[in-house]
Amino acid sequence: MFFKILAKDKNTQARTGEITTPHGSFQTPVFMPPGTKATVKTLTPAQLKEAKVEIVLCNAYYLSLRPGIEIIKKMGGLHKFMGWSGPILTDSGGYQVFSLSAPRSKNPRLVRITDDGVEFRSYIDGASVFFTPERVMEIQEALGSDIVMPFDQPVPYPCEYEMAKRAMERTIDWVRRSRLVKKRDDQVLFGIIQGGTFPDLRRQCLEQLEELNFPGYAFGGLSVGEGSEKMKEALESTVSDVPDNKPRYLMGVGLPRDILEAVRLGVDMFDCVLPTRNGRNSWGFVDPSSEMPEGILRLKNSNYKEDDQPIDRNCGCYTCRNFSRAYLRHLFNSEEILGLSLMSLHNLYYFETLMERIRESIKSGKFDLFYKKFAAEGA
Repeated sequence: MFFKILAKDKNTQARTGEITTPHGSFQTPVFMPPGTKATVKTLTPAQLKEAKVEIVLCNAYYLSLRPGIEIIKKMGGLHKFMGWSGPILTDSGGYQVFSLSAPRSKNPRLVRITDDGVEFRSYIDGASVFFTPERVMEIQEALGSDIVMPFDQPVPYPCEYEMAKRAMERTIDWVRRSRLVKKRDDQVLFGIIQGGTFPDLRRQCLEQLEELNFPGYAFGGLSVGEGSEKMKEALESTVSDVPDNKPRYLMGVGLPRDILEAVRLGVDMFDCVLPTRNGRNSWGFVDPSSEMPEGILRLKNSNYKEDDQPIDRNCGCYTCRNFSRAYLRHLFNSEEILGLSLMSLHNLYYFETLMERIRESIKSGKFDLFYKKFAAEGA
């Protein structure tokens, strides 16, 4: 992987750059839609390109359980298997360990975490599965993704200090073990910074990871219920200490306003299920305004029953070029699958266009103005 910074904003830490991988390059700041099970829900690879997507995220945890890495290897690797020729980042499954073991999980005893790894039962057939950092690396190398993440242990919010410290220490150990067994030269392994919402733990984690000189660093364990302000505090404690020439990836974020805040602090990469999840629930993203301060249009509302406008008259996506709010509302009320696809397509296009606008504002030296205007309209 090769990362170069193309421009920096004069008034903030925002920067724009380019990352080159064996499967092509992409511009940063970038939004990566999750294609968790080798598909971005309801959308084809052609539609992803229509939405200006440059890189997708897949999940080693889910793909190892179904269809299994042997099948994907037999089909020629993950890119060929899912028909996506661009860059792919694979997550390790650390978040699934967190979500399955959380108290609010349907079965919180599904997971047993030890220093060696994690034992859990497959959500498919209940079979016992044991993940180690070494096994997770083996899975991702078989998938053939371009950027791979080590096995890690996020913690819930709120979380006691000692619990967060123990998970942080375990994450550092697992990251080291992952690095030792990495074999493929055409994949890059990022380090993951954990530590809950405790700035000192996050700084300790980064300091130890920097000794291993990773080509990129991710901020994990955020956007788990702590709220925007605490997330910002946790980020501020470490972002500026990450080497300037390394990509910075905020995992699982998020809302446009949170993305803008993180870009302002110097973050380069993002992923989140919100565009497609909200799309499947008839919610469309638009720029914040006095009418829609949240920047979300809820299409099932009755006032859109005879509305002949597109979701956003300023949007150039396929959905907005061809369909009205009234038609889209009809699709959802009739439980037609096309509605899910068209709304997901619009939302992804909105996010990718937002990232494009952010990059252009940085290049032109106007990011701070763009940030303040967006924040004010959404106040």
